[in-house]
Order: sequence, then structure tokens, then C-alpha cells
Amino acid sequence: MGTVAPNLMEVSATATASVHKENGVVANPPKELDAGALFVLKSQGSWLHCGYHLTTSIVAPVLLSLPFALTLLGWVGGLICLALAGLVTFYSYNLLSLVLEHQEKLGHRQLRFRDMARDILGPGWGKYFVGPLQFWICYGAVIACTLLGGQSLKFIYLLSNPDGKMKLYQFITMFGGVTLLLAQMPSFHSLRHINLVSLILCLAFSACVTAGSIYIGHSNKAPVRDYTVKGSAKDRSFGIFNAISIIATTYASGIIPEIQATLAPPVKGKMFKGLCVCYSVIVTTYFSVAISGYWAFGNQAMGTVLSNFMGDEKPLLPTWFLLMTNVFTLSQVSAVTVVYLQPTNEVFEKKFADPKMPQFSIRNVVPRLILRSLSVVVATIFAAMLPFFGDIMALFGAFGCIPLDFILPMIFYNVTFKPSKQSLIFWVNTLIAGASFLLVGVGAVASVRQIVLDAKTYRLFANM
Repeated sequence: MGTVAPNLMEVSATATASVHKENGVVANPPKELDAGALFVLKSQGSWLHCGYHLTTSIVAPVLLSLPFALTLLGWVGGLICLALAGLVTFYSYNLLSLVLEHQEKLGHRQLRFRDMARDILGPGWGKYFVGPLQFWICYGAVIACTLLGGQSLKFIYLLSNPDGKMKLYQFITMFGGVTLLLAQMPSFHSLRHINLVSLILCLAFSACVTAGSIYIGHSNKAPVRDYTVKGSAKDRSFGIFNAISIIATTYASGIIPEIQATLAPPVKGKMFKGLCVCYSVIVTTYFSVAISGYWAFGNQAMGTVLSNFMGDEKPLLPTWFLLMTNVFTLSQVSAVTVVYLQPTNEVFEKKFADPKMPQFSIRNVVPRLILRSLSVVVATIFAAMLPFFGDIMALFGAFGCIPLDFILPMIFYNVTFKPSKQSLIFWVNTLIAGASFLLVGVGAVASVRQIVLDAKTYRLFANM
């Protein structure tokens, strides 16, 4: 009880370093793990567990906004962007995995995004850019998920009690209470069963939304469908970039290195299998929801297709079906929230826990309980105060998700492997990084414009 078992990452690093020494290669010596890596990023998972984590970090109820994205792009443009974003992110995440595997072969396994930036680009990049950027994007996602969870609870409440008087902030507080309990899960690896359930829930609520859209589209309640892109030339131009930002955000993760860190060594090939699991779910859910929702509602598709299901005067689907769909959505959001708490947990654990003491010693449990609870309470307060946080997250997404998932993987690969400037992979990576960089600027402008347009409706603790 008084000793800590050797971590699998330390064993792997030592073994790898020995192999390279025998082959005449000087590898980086293994470093002693800090408490964040030792306790939160335990390397005990299989490629299936990795697939569960990846799916929960990417496939979330934000995919219900895809029909709206298609209203801004049309059939052809929307489906091309949806497919292209999927291909680019699958490619990008595999590049990250290859860089991480290469570093492991050298006896230096990188466990966090900021570790990669520090070792590949220099200490300043990890400490002052990637680390803070990832932390605030992930914590922002926790706030946004808490808001979405509260809205889902309120939706369920109003379905069963249309004249109910409870306010949105009360439901956000309830959801925060559930998150408070789930946040005490000790490590990323300990979420594997929750994330398996989350994967099933993704398929469940997507199937419900697809079936509901098809049912409405074939019923006499179907709206008059119009697939033309609405608005002036200026509005359509901004709409295109808004749609691209929405689609890019639905594919975003931002925690790929942390997920790969949960794999038991050796990690070679495991991440690719996990990504295949994840993207099989993505293809199944994203395209079915986007196509069926846009087909049923045309350019009247709203920010989330569930809003269309409510109709102008009364729901277009049976109450029990809407309740079931929202319960699936609500349950899955809770899993997504806990996954995006992991970078925050890791930072707190690294700073305040003692890696030389057992994980469940009083010395480590007390600060863990206090700090994780505090981070959830703060996120819940912000979600209740700022029910318009979705607009702010769109701006964060442009500045954060695109650099982390579309730009940095290309740079990391080119700097690490130094492909020839005459090679195809060098120019593909450069093209993706350059186009994504432009998208950051335009997406940020479009997001700020949307915040300005919506500012007149902003009010603290608004009952939206």
C-alpha cells in the first residue's frame, strides 16, 4: 500500500532506450513522470479503448447543427466540405500519431500537446501558445457542454410540463451537479466504459434524428422545401465561412496526444485502429443527420435540427420520441463534458499532486477532490451566466480548434521528418496548413460579426 507500482510508460521507455543503445543509436533517456501523466494519463488502454475516447471527443450533439451548415452551402458545397473535412482530419490525426510513435522509438514518449510543441518547435511554443490554447479550448468546451446539458434538461421539462416556470440556470445547475460526480473519475483510462456507452448513444440519437427527419419529410406536416441559399451576396459570403467553421468544429478534438497517451506501449498501429473505429461512427452519423435534416427542412433548417422537430405551433413528432431523443443527447453530452475536463484535471494533478505518493493517498485525494469540484462549479456558473456562450465558442473554435487540429499536425510532421520539398507530402501538408491559416482569420471575422448581430439579445442569466 505504501509503494507505487512502476508505470508502463517508464518500463516501455527504458526498454526502448536499451534497444536503441544496442543498435548504436543515442536515444533520449526516459524522464521521471509527473503526477499529471502518472495519474490522469495512465497508459493502460487498448486500441478499442482509444476508439471510444476518440469518438466521444469528436462525435457530440454539435453534429445536429450540420443540416444548418448545409443551408449556408447548398447540397454540393455542403457535402463536399463535409467529406473534405473528414478526410483532412483523419489524415491530420494520423500524422500526429506518426510523430508520437517516432518519438516513442527514440525513447521519448510525448504525452501531451504542449509536450509535442515544446520538443518539436521549442519551449516557448508549448508554454505560451499550445498549452494555454488547448487548456482554454477544452475548458470552454466544458462550459459549452454544461450549457447544452442544461438546455436539453429544460427541453425535456417543457415537453412533459409545457407551462413549467423553471428557468434555464436551474437546469444548468442540475447538469453541473451530475458533472461534479463524474469529474471525480480518477483517470482518462477509467472513462473507457463511459465512453463505450457514449459511442452507443451517438449512434442512438443520430438514428433517432435521421428517422425523425425522414418521417417528417414524408408526412403531411412537411414544410415546403427550398434548397436555395438565402440572403444577400454579403450574407452568403459570410455564411460560407460560418458553415466551414461549423463543419471544422464538429470534426475537432484538440486532445489527440492525450488520448494516444492512454494506450499501453508499444503504441505502434494502435491509434490508426482507434481512428478507424471513430471515423466509422463519424461517417454513419454525420452524413445521415446532415443529409436527412437538410432534405426534410431545406433552407429552413435551424441551428440544431431538434428545434425544427418542435414545429411552429406543436411538435411534428410524438412526445415520447422527442423525449427519448433528448435523453440520449443529454446522456452523451455528460460523457463529452467529462472527457474535455481531462486536460484541466491533468494540469491540476501535475501542479498539486505528489507523484511519489500513491494516487489514492489522502495527500493526493484531498486536493484532487477540491480542485476538480471547483473547476466544475466555475464552469457551471459561467454556463448559467452566459447562455449565449455558443457564439463565443465559435470565435474560440476559429482561433483554437483549427490551429490544433488542422495546422500544427502538418507543421509537426514536416519539422520532425523533414520530407523533401519536392515530395508530395510536403506540399500537401503546406497547402492544408496555409488554407487553414486563412480560414482562422476569416472564421474569426465571421464569428465576431455574428456576436455583434446577436449582442442585442445578450443578458446575464438569460432564460433562453
